[in-house]
Order: sequence, then C-alpha cells, then structure tokens
Amino acid sequence: MSILIIGGSLSGLRAAERLRSEGWAGAVTVVSAENHMPYNRPPLSKELLWGEESPSDLEFELSPLLADIQWKMGVSATALNINEKRVELSNGESLTYEGLVIATGVKSRRLNAPGPQDGRVILRNLDDAIMLKDKLSSGLKLVILGAGFIGCEVASTARKLGCDVDVVAVDEVAMQVPLGKMVGAEIQRRHEAEGVRFHMGVSIAELQGEGKVQEVVLTDGRKLQADLVLETIGSIPNTEWLAGNDLDISNGVLCDEYLRAGGNAGVVVVGDVARFANPLFDAPPLRIEHWQTAIDTANYGARTLLSDLGHGNDELTPISVMPWFWSDQGETRMSSFGMLGLANRQEVLEGELTGECAIGYFRDGVPVGIVLVGLKEKSARYKRWLQKARDEYHAGRE
Repeated sequence: MSILIIGGSLSGLRAAERLRSEGWAGAVTVVSAENHMPYNRPPLSKELLWGEESPSDLEFELSPLLADIQWKMGVSATALNINEKRVELSNGESLTYEGLVIATGVKSRRLNAPGPQDGRVILRNLDDAIMLKDKLSSGLKLVILGAGFIGCEVASTARKLGCDVDVVAVDEVAMQVPLGKMVGAEIQRRHEAEGVRFHMGVSIAELQGEGKVQEVVLTDGRKLQADLVLETIGSIPNTEWLAGNDLDISNGVLCDEYLRAGGNAGVVVVGDVARFANPLFDAPPLRIEHWQTAIDTANYGARTLLSDLGHGNDELTPISVMPWFWSDQGETRMSSFGMLGLANRQEVLEGELTGECAIGYFRDGVPVGIVLVGLKEKSARYKRWLQKARDEYHAGRE
C-alpha cells in the first residue's frame, strides 16, 4: 500500500513524519513543485534578506524515519482522478495511491496592470527570496504593493538595508486585515518612524518605464519612482489540478471535520490549502495561513488518513486548533493566538499601545484572540487565558 503526498513544504513534511511515527511502513512518495528540500519560510522576508541566515540554514533537518521515502522534486501535480486514485504529474508520470495528502499550499496573487514586467517581483518561495536579496541594496527605490505581513516585514528589512521604501495598499491602515484598524494604525506609525512611506486607500494603476519599471502610477494619479515593485496582495490556493472531482475548491479545498477532502475517505488536505471549520472558535470553514496551523493540520490529517486505511487505533474527533502566528517588523515583535478576524471589538488589556502591550480581541464580549506587541515572556500566560475563556464559553452552552 502506498501514500502519496502532493506538496513538499512544511505541511507535507510534517505529514510524512507523522505517518512514519504512527507506524505506517508502506511506501510514501512526496511530490514537490520546488527543487529545494523542505525549508522554513518565515525567514524569507527577514533573516534571509538581510543576510543573517543563508538558504542552507533554512532547510529542515529530516528525521531518520524518512530515510526510505521517495522525493520527486521540481514536479507538480496536473490532475487528480479520485475514483481511480490516480494523480498525473507535469513530467508525464501517472501515480496511483491508496492514501492521498493534498498539501499544495498557495501562490502569490499578481497585479493586473499594464506596463513593463521587468522589475516586478513576488516573495513566496526560496527562489523568490534569493532573487530579491540580490536586488536589495542601499539607495534602491522599492515600492511594495500590499501592507500585510509580507509587505510590512519586507518594508522593515529593506529600510534596514538602506532602501527607499514606499508601501501602497487599498486598506485604510497597514495590517488592517489581520489586526484591525486600531493595532494596524500603531504598526504603521512605527514603520513611518523608521522612514517607510505609506500610501493608503489606493492601488497601482499602471507601471511605466523603458523596458523595466521606473515609475508607478497610483489610482489617484500620483506617481512614485521605483527601481523595483514587490507585489504582496494576497494568495491563491493551488487547486487547479483538483478540478473535475466534485470538490469545493472555490477557496482552497473544503474539508469535513476530519480534514477529508469533500468527505472522501483516504484523501486529506493539510496546510494553507485546507478550508475547515474550527469548533474551538465557532468558526465557519476558513483557510488559516499560519506556520503552526500547517503543522497541526498535517498531524491531524495524517491520523485521519491512517484511520481510513485501517491503521489507526484511536477514535477520531473533529479537528480543533489554536491558531498562532508571530511577526518581526524592525524592533517590533508581535505574536498572536486565536482567530482575530472573528472579532468585533479590540481592547488593550495590558501596557500602552505605543509600547509593549497585550490587545484582546472579542466577539460579542467573548475572547476570540490575543495580540502581544512585545511581552514575549507573557505569551504562554495569555494563550492559557484565551484557551480558558473558550473552554468556559463552550461549557456554558452545554
């Protein structure tokens, strides 16, 4: 019996490790579109760019348990036939399986605007980061489209390297989507204090230049000089290869409560591409693009798969996770637990917003998340606070 894992980043790697640690002795094949072995992605926008870490430093150490699995690198899946349990690959191969792990992640959304292509870059994988690192230097005029995690992290890194940085975004303040207006405005203030210029409520209408980007025209008519434009305007799940299997792939792959793709036994979805309900927060099916959630879903999906294949001993329970992320932006270290996007109110629980602080996120008076700006030593305490609040909320509904 064989298990096929499509996707060779963090979630695919952890799924393979879990399968072996739970006693799966059958064949395991990992198909990865990249030519690099699994590596850690968060440093791509920070430590790698400013030279603190090298590409080899980011590569995960492989467990001895994985010594006998097969890796197919630089190859992507092009089609799936669930009924025949068959996956077609870009190199012409056709692979069959007993169990399938879908871990194909996401790709960068691109700007649809006229103008030269040379000088437009993205940051999604190691090759992107290596290319960007080679271009960032003192005096470079960098325009970043998007003020989310990647955009703000690169803005901070680029300023550290001496670049001239403009950030353009349709939102009212930086980090508005993940953090809300109050905290986002403070994060923007901190970046502005370091020399980053923000142009909010607008986008890029056109790129201009002779053969390469030299200037960007904003939707309000203003123009910015640019040697390089970094597009960080969100992600698109890699699901095209799954078409034709009666799966809901409108935003990632819709899973059941056990991470089965569309409820199909023997096919699980893990990582950024998985869309699932999270009962801990009474959340509807959502994709969660966090480092820790990639690990949590990989571990859970592997157990579901083993159970479907008759190798699991434990009774399955619906997946329930505590999302967690961190972000380093200059001197500001942020960490968070919970699902901030569910909140309709934020409140500073400790400290001052302009310094180190803890911000609670509430939905109808009940905590759904916590953001720490600094206060690293209190991370575990606030995680327990949130977990207890959620447990008490659910107990009160029983």
